[in-house]
Amino acid sequence: MKQFKARWDIDRNWQFIFPIFGVLILFYSSYKLTGLFREEYPNGLKVIFALLIFFILLKFILFLFKRLEKKWIVTHRWELIRIFMVFAITGSSSLFVGRPIIKLMGITKENLNIYVYWFLYIIIGILFYQILLVSIGWLFGQFKFFWEFEKKMIRRFGLGRFVD
Repeated sequence: MKQFKARWDIDRNWQFIFPIFGVLILFYSSYKLTGLFREEYPNGLKVIFALLIFFILLKFILFLFKRLEKKWIVTHRWELIRIFMVFAITGSSSLFVGRPIIKLMGITKENLNIYVYWFLYIIIGILFYQILLVSIGWLFGQFKFFWEFEKKMIRRFGLGRFVD
């Protein structure tokens, strides 16, 4: 346990919540990915597939942590887990927010060309993603990180004059 605490810069017990939630979310995602396989597989086999996918994703994410820890400036390593959780929650929730908004605007697949519909859907999703990223980042105590991230993204969209 001491080695785990040292590796992730954990100095208070409440900080364990992020590695625990990270592992649980990763396993849940792995299990959901097994849904891509045929439904006729028994649940035991799906769990075995989920464990295999879990370990592959875990290795990949730990590789990303090593790379991003040099690029992103954070106080503690466990904050990287928190940042990844914010990205995951924001990505999922931007779809849930975008759908009702696009329906409220009266935009449907039936009254627009399918390409125009998906273009507008993606644009609206991107707009709400930006707002939700900073908001959920604030809820997770990472406002400064996500605000700087957001400003960099806005500059890449060519709208830097609005944040400078």
